[in-house]
This record gives sequence, structure tokens and C-alpha cells, in this order.
Amino acid sequence: MAPLKFCANISWLFTELPDFSQRILAAAAAGFQAVEAAWLYDSDLQELQRVRKATGVEVVLINTPPGDIKAGDLGLGAVPGREAEFREGLDLSVKYARALDCKRIHLMAGRVPVDSDRATVAKEMEAVFVQNLKYAADILSKEGITGLIEPINTRITDPGYFLDSPHQASAILEKVGKPNMKLQMIAQVPSRNEPDSAGELSYSYLFDTLENIGYQGYIGCEYKPQGSTDEGLGWIKEYWAHRKC
Repeated sequence: MAPLKFCANISWLFTELPDFSQRILAAAAAGFQAVEAAWLYDSDLQELQRVRKATGVEVVLINTPPGDIKAGDLGLGAVPGREAEFREGLDLSVKYARALDCKRIHLMAGRVPVDSDRATVAKEMEAVFVQNLKYAADILSKEGITGLIEPINTRITDPGYFLDSPHQASAILEKVGKPNMKLQMIAQVPSRNEPDSAGELSYSYLFDTLENIGYQGYIGCEYKPQGSTDEGLGWIKEYWAHRKC
């Protein structure tokens, strides 16, 4: 039975270090063979390439740019009137993905516009998202890249995010109808800490289940360490040690 593959999300882990290149080095030193990140776009691309090649660490996922975070943006994929900016951001993410040999891009939906009622704008936002995803799918297919969408919990994590349930995401993917568009999901609840922290999910059971069905995709370690990153890696070191026995 093949062991599961984990990637360190270096937007959440190893944040004790100031830049992503250092975090890639730290992830490699901790035993990770793959990393993912949200927004690498303020980092020097050549330095990221150098560190990736030097460590042999695979970059498995990046996000499309968020837009103007200070103005409240968190992605633009479903935001009416921002289609041109979404396409510009897609071009930038493809540039980074190509340079880093990254085969997955998370296409962020974005938030319901301020002062808008979710129910009132939902139909329009879905139509915009579907249109943008179809456009992105065609661009990404030429690069051999898979596009991913991710529902975010609006009760706890981000009340304004448009894509807020797996059911909604599945319905949108069905309307898009592109084989290189898929769904990603996360995380421990309610605190989003290490998998062995107190929470509602039994990760040992989930890991066993994924192994039993032969899952060979990546599991992203996108959580908030309760202490330092290294102090919180006991769960994965135990998993690796057990699987090597």
C-alpha cells in the first residue's frame, strides 16, 4: 500500500522565516518533498526556481492573485466587472506555474461585493465564475495544468466568500464541464490547527481511508501551527516513521 503524499503549505507553515525561498529550504529540511503556497508573486521568481531545483522539492499548487487585499478582495473569479483583472491574474499565475513546473492552480472565487446581498447577486456571480472557469480551463489545458476551486466556510473562516460549500462547487464544476477543473477541500475544525490537535475530524481514520482507496493525490498541510512549525510536525513524522517500518 503506497504511503500518502503530503505538501507543506508555506503560506501557513514555516512563517517564522520571512521569504518563501527560505521556507522551501525549511520544508525540505523537515522532510517534505512538496510544497504549495497562496501568493508567491512578491518573491523573486529566479530565486524560487533556484531553491526548488537545489532541494528537489516539487511545487504542487499556487493560487491566482487575490486582487486588492486592502480593499477587501480575496480572489476575482466570481466578481462581476472584474473579468479583465481575473484574466491578467491568471496570466501571472500561469507564468509562475510554468517557471516552477507547478501543475495545479487554485482559481479563487472571491467575496460577495460589499453592501450586496448574497442571495440577490448569487446568480450573476455564478454566471461570471462559470464563464471565467471555462476561459481558464482552456488556457490551463494548453499548459498541462489542472485548475482547482475551493469552498471556504462562511460561518467561521470568511463570511463574505462566494463559494461556500462542496455542493455549490460541484454544481459549478458540472456547468463548467471541463475535465481539468476539479475540487479541493480542507481542513481541521473548528480551530484549523495540526491534524493531531483537538477537533472534530479523526485524521488517522481519514489517512487510513485514503490509503485504502489508493488515493495518490497530494494532501495539503494548510493549518495554523499552535506553536512553532517544527514543534507541530510530530504527527507527520510519526506517520512517515510508521509507513517506513
